[in-house]
Amino acid sequence: MAVPDDIRLVIFDCDGVLVDSERLSVEIDRRVLSDLGWELTRGEIVHRFVGRSNAHFRAEVEAHLGRELPEDWEAPYQRWYIEAFERELRAVPGVEAALDVISAPTCVASSGTHEKIRMMLGHTGLLPRFEGRIFSAVDVENGKPAPDLFLHAAANLGVAPEYCVVIEDSRFGVEAARAAGMHSFGFAGGLTPASWLAGENTTVFDDMADLPGLLGMRTPG
Repeated sequence: MAVPDDIRLVIFDCDGVLVDSERLSVEIDRRVLSDLGWELTRGEIVHRFVGRSNAHFRAEVEAHLGRELPEDWEAPYQRWYIEAFERELRAVPGVEAALDVISAPTCVASSGTHEKIRMMLGHTGLLPRFEGRIFSAVDVENGKPAPDLFLHAAANLGVAPEYCVVIEDSRFGVEAARAAGMHSFGFAGGLTPASWLAGENTTVFDDMADLPGLLGMRTPG
């Protein structure tokens, strides 16, 4: 599947694509898992969890520990994430300039909760760019790598999948885009190796400044 000549919707993942949060989140995830009794390296966490939903994270932890976690299991750890984000979270370098050039309609479709997505976008000043066009894995039955979230976003905005493209930074995200019948652009400028993103119907790139050109939307002049 080639990049559509007539792109009618650009679907952005949030973490690692719009906001440079993955490096912070993975470090806190490592601390949380260690506290729960599961020692994983940063690379193992990226491979297992980056791009997946909170529900998947919990299910995997429970399977490893062999016990259910209490409903409020996350409560003691939320401050760890919030403090790190308030102190260090920034927009992905180059993404604001890219958004200024991209002329097609855009939206966000992320594995995070609505609250988390809005907090991330708000903290980095990106929220006004996507207000009213934010979709979360909690809106659908199956999260990435299932296609449900991307198809849900496209349907809500009235765009057929073949006219959508997806900007992702995780292997689960590009797999979801492929399953949805959408061309994906795999951003390898973060934690996920380019080789994990490469594959059918996927263009891999490592600099957000290149994205408008890859979409066929170049700065005038």
